[in-house]
Amino acid sequence: MKALILGVSVLLTGLLFTNTAIAQERTTDRVWVSPNAAVTQTIGLTEIHVTYGRPGVRERAIFGGLVPFEQVWRTGANEATAIVFGDDVRVEGEHVPAGTYSLYTIPGEDEWTVIINEKLSWGTQYDEAEDLLRVSVQPEESFFMEQMMIYFENVTTEQGDLYIHWDNIRVPVRIEPVAELPER
Repeated sequence: MKALILGVSVLLTGLLFTNTAIAQERTTDRVWVSPNAAVTQTIGLTEIHVTYGRPGVRERAIFGGLVPFEQVWRTGANEATAIVFGDDVRVEGEHVPAGTYSLYTIPGEDEWTVIINEKLSWGTQYDEAEDLLRVSVQPEESFFMEQMMIYFENVTTEQGDLYIHWDNIRVPVRIEPVAELPER
């Protein structure tokens, strides 16, 4: 009987330490640096879904510093930003078929290049040969945003603006669904 009690005690103690070890492995230390985020917006009948990492400014020089001008940037942190179009769309007037893509940018002081790339990849495994589309847009000075954020504004049934906003810069990207709304 004493052996049974001792055995159960050892087993319970082992489970206690195992659960404690597992709980200790899961922390927010690394997640908080650049937490993942997602945004979904319906424009007309078309659903658009974006997933990305949200790096922080953390007292660093961002554009022209941490993110160099005139170089391809994954537009976020960790893995490349993914964008899913439920239907065909126009991005800045250019046709993009329904599908899942990586969203890259090339920041510039006066102009940014927005890239829709057909290869989903981790971080900087960018392949220019997989570019579906490149369009130019104008960055705007804006209020300070500590953690990068992607969001939509000016949404109607015919169009919406996707914004990439970090530090004191925000970049609008016009998206229009190709699908026509049914007549009422």
